[in-house]
Amino acid sequence: MLLSLDKHPCFDVSARHTYGRVHLPVAPKCNIQCKFCDRKNDCIAESRPGVTSAILSPAQALAYLEGVMAERPNIAVVGIAGPGDPFANPDETLETLRLVRGRFPDILLCVASNGLAVHKYLNTLVELQVSHVTITINAIDARIGERIYAWVRDGVAIYRGTVGAKVLIDRQLAAIEGLKARGITVKVNTIVVPGVNDQHAPEVARAVATLGADVLNCVPLYPVADTEFADATEPSAAMMQEVRDAAARFLPQMRHCTRCRADAVGMLGETPGEATFAALANAAALPLHPRDARPYIAVSSREGMLINQHLGEARELLIYARDAGAVTLIERRPAPSSGEGDERWYVLSDVLHDCRALLVSRAGARPRCILERDGLRLVEMEGLILDGVQAVYEGRRIPAPPQPRRSCAEGGCAGGGQGC
Repeated sequence: MLLSLDKHPCFDVSARHTYGRVHLPVAPKCNIQCKFCDRKNDCIAESRPGVTSAILSPAQALAYLEGVMAERPNIAVVGIAGPGDPFANPDETLETLRLVRGRFPDILLCVASNGLAVHKYLNTLVELQVSHVTITINAIDARIGERIYAWVRDGVAIYRGTVGAKVLIDRQLAAIEGLKARGITVKVNTIVVPGVNDQHAPEVARAVATLGADVLNCVPLYPVADTEFADATEPSAAMMQEVRDAAARFLPQMRHCTRCRADAVGMLGETPGEATFAALANAAALPLHPRDARPYIAVSSREGMLINQHLGEARELLIYARDAGAVTLIERRPAPSSGEGDERWYVLSDVLHDCRALLVSRAGARPRCILERDGLRLVEMEGLILDGVQAVYEGRRIPAPPQPRRSCAEGGCAGGGQGC
């Protein structure tokens, strides 16, 4: 690796005015719910973790990165920081890191995670030469943690309260220990919530220092609408200085954090311009595998005007093309018959070999897995066909359709941990 580790602008304050970083937003899902976080907001004027203006596939991310590197030769670090958690999206995260390492062998690779599932991928991170990892640890006391985390999802199990917080904290501390045993530089982020963990942050610093963490970044709470801490008071500069000074007894402090977006690019604190967001949108509009020639978009519809049909109910698919900015229906293709198991979706993949996306109101997990592995993006949405097709061609984010309300079962919630 030709780049030295001191060129990471987040880990080394002396590098912040010389070197930049780029975050690739390939990890939308998360495996915990923090009470201060809402990842649905994608306002381009808002700078905070969990926000991005587009979600990219690994191959789209590489295409986007190639453009960034051509325009910004001072980029020293490629990171994955969400907008969810990288290891709640392990396939996308690791494939992106592999593609980037292969294309840019001398770049620094960085990942930011809540730490819940890092332990599964420690050796893979070493193989990919990931040099820097950030773990966000907001508490080492489960009684404090339960005030910050709504739930923790470990596989199919969902934990709440002190049980969930303890599961998370144990995994976080084990992650630091495993990363340091493999020679990886570790930064710990602690979100400072006044009245909850502001006095506890030095204890976090003490605990992670004993495990070998390299630096602590105390980040002031950013109150977000529609979250439990929406009405909380953001920590003052004086409070943050007091917290950092107390924690500095145990670990060096990062005092120049700019609360980066999941699609941040450039120098720390740099405000992305319209060209940056346009480049991201253009990458998101590419086929999942951009080197494929896939000019069309397929739609499942009951009457030909709205996207309002479950993929499993489709008997035919409408094929749209765009020419000079105008979207046109060019043909109708029969959908494979039901009752054939996975073979149905392999046949559908062949039928739609020249389509970059398939727009449906709903689809099962199995067809999604098969179709997207073959390079066909499956988009769940509701609304006018022409609006949806145009949005995909332009790389705009499409809101998912509202999920059906799940009932609660005795002994625990029957939902999937995403809220009612």
